[in-house]
Amino acid sequence: MKPTHKKPLSSSRDQKGKGLHSRNIHSGRYDFPALIRVLPVLETVVNENPYGDLSINFSDPLAVKLLNQALLAFYYQVDMWDLPVGYLCPPIPGRADYIHYIADLLAHSAGMPAAVDVDNQIPNGKRVSVLDVGMGANCIYPILGARLYGWKFVGSDVDTVAVKSANTIAELNTSLKGLVRCRLQKNPESIFEGIIKPTEMFDITICNPPFHRSLEEANKGSERKVKNLAINSAKKSAYKVDDLGASKAPKKAPLNFGGQGAELWCPGGEVAFITRMMQESTQFAEQCLWFTSLVSKQDNLVILTPLLKELGVAEYRVINMQQGSKQTRVLCWSFYDKQGQADWAAERWLGNEHP
Repeated sequence: MKPTHKKPLSSSRDQKGKGLHSRNIHSGRYDFPALIRVLPVLETVVNENPYGDLSINFSDPLAVKLLNQALLAFYYQVDMWDLPVGYLCPPIPGRADYIHYIADLLAHSAGMPAAVDVDNQIPNGKRVSVLDVGMGANCIYPILGARLYGWKFVGSDVDTVAVKSANTIAELNTSLKGLVRCRLQKNPESIFEGIIKPTEMFDITICNPPFHRSLEEANKGSERKVKNLAINSAKKSAYKVDDLGASKAPKKAPLNFGGQGAELWCPGGEVAFITRMMQESTQFAEQCLWFTSLVSKQDNLVILTPLLKELGVAEYRVINMQQGSKQTRVLCWSFYDKQGQADWAAERWLGNEHP
């Protein structure tokens, strides 16, 4: 089973969806009464808006964290989840979409049609191995992938606090036992080197790369995000805009909402980070079936995709995702051609059953 290098590059561009993935259980409104039953303290931040619907103030870091805790407990049986102060608190519905779409990508490699029937169509179970580059203190992608499909995860991070937090989450929840572990990337200039062991094989890698190019740019972006969320919450709730602090941008975004430096920025921003990832992926072409990364801006694909041709990948795909008005995409590349992908799937996980 060898990857194919320097063959004609093939690509596939999926159609843009109008909403969350068809298998995403978060596609409807939040069931706040059910969520409050599993996490009673959530009730303290839930309010009724003018339309009679229950909601939270999404610009409030505590409210967002409590909502996440309730969602993880109710839908994923993850009862022990928390974050160190100042670390990124992710929106779960959009994170789940990434997991569902890469599940479809694995099904594509195995020659399976992507379908709603997970047990019959999606490769699942512990023999499917995933590497999460920049796992973060929240450990969210491994949680979702382990609980939705039973996959086994390795996470990497350059932040010792994030590694400790993620490993603690994995250790405290029996539903994640044996499925998640996080490793410290000691060299911030490396992505796969020092993390992927010589004999280790991964079916897919995932990454939510740092977007901004500098700390100053990251702070400005966080301020805009908090302000926009506050305005949006004010429109949908009984709060007044001034009550939410949305009449002007805060001088500094709340740290426990905006994320740490490594989560938000790196020199050169998203394009530089993904470029390094692409270049380094050639060293591990035989050890991984698919490499993937979120790409926040459509224009960045124009810069990134030509590099894939230069690197000699056998196939790349762009998966478009949409959550409300927010659009993002996943760039995926493999050094294995169609036959190589089918051979990989047959050898590693066809016939797997969910544990």
